[in-house]
Amino acid sequence: MGDKPIWEQIGSSFIQHYYQLFDNDRTQLGAIYPFQKIQHSITAQDHQPTPDSCIISMVVGQLKADEDPIMGFHQMFLLKNINDAWVCTNDMFRLALHNFG
Repeated sequence: MGDKPIWEQIGSSFIQHYYQLFDNDRTQLGAIYPFQKIQHSITAQDHQPTPDSCIISMVVGQLKADEDPIMGFHQMFLLKNINDAWVCTNDMFRLALHNFG
């Protein structure tokens, strides 16, 4: 591992740690996110069925974490009905940060 660049070492260590927590004790995942409080404001949401009876849900909004400025975000969920319960099988999140200056 010493031959890899530092960002590869850190990234690999993080991924190993993240999935160990995710697989064994998801309640501990909150500790890896660097904010204490967060507030979301949803401005739009769209939902579509998929050919395999799932639902794609897309959310656009703003969030404020701790004392950081308000930031836009987009998030998409893929929901699947498993044993009469809707579960999230995929989740994609992106901050909408732009520097036009």
